[in-house]
Amino acid sequence: MEIFNEQLVKRVKKPKQLIIKILSVALLITIPALCIALAYPLHLAYLIYVAFFIFLIGIYIVWYVFSIQRVEYEYSVSGGIIEVSKIIALRKRKTMCKLQISDIEILDKDEKVIDTMRFAKRIEACADINDQNNYYAVFNSAAYGKTLLVFAPNEKILNAMKGHLKKDIVLKIFYKRG
Repeated sequence: MEIFNEQLVKRVKKPKQLIIKILSVALLITIPALCIALAYPLHLAYLIYVAFFIFLIGIYIVWYVFSIQRVEYEYSVSGGIIEVSKIIALRKRKTMCKLQISDIEILDKDEKVIDTMRFAKRIEACADINDQNNYYAVFNSAAYGKTLLVFAPNEKILNAMKGHLKKDIVLKIFYKRG
């Protein structure tokens, strides 16, 4: 029987995302207001209609900007394979990486272990990059070369990975040896 486990992790909202939202709402209000303000001194009545249509289109654009800020990461473990996907606004899914768990060379919670290493690709699939619960997995990807995966698996995902990891990693992660 094949075991299937999955976990969803929501990305933490950052100040940059808040600034983007504020700017989009400010533009939604400012541009139509500017068109209306220019319509009276220039005696161009059609600018009021243009402002109305810009406002309607702007509502959709602002809704879209707000919705794409919602990002989740999904970790799926099944049959010795872990798949990490990025889900944007609950409507678009992109597989970030899919690898054999046995191909993981290093799996550690300590960032100092990977500080001196160089990577061809870095995949960040965690709620917050500065979180203490993040795990750092190093593996060789056929497409990119030496790759770092930063993710935050729960106990269920780790236990599903346990049978497929190398013995030295299992001893270090689960039995605090080595």
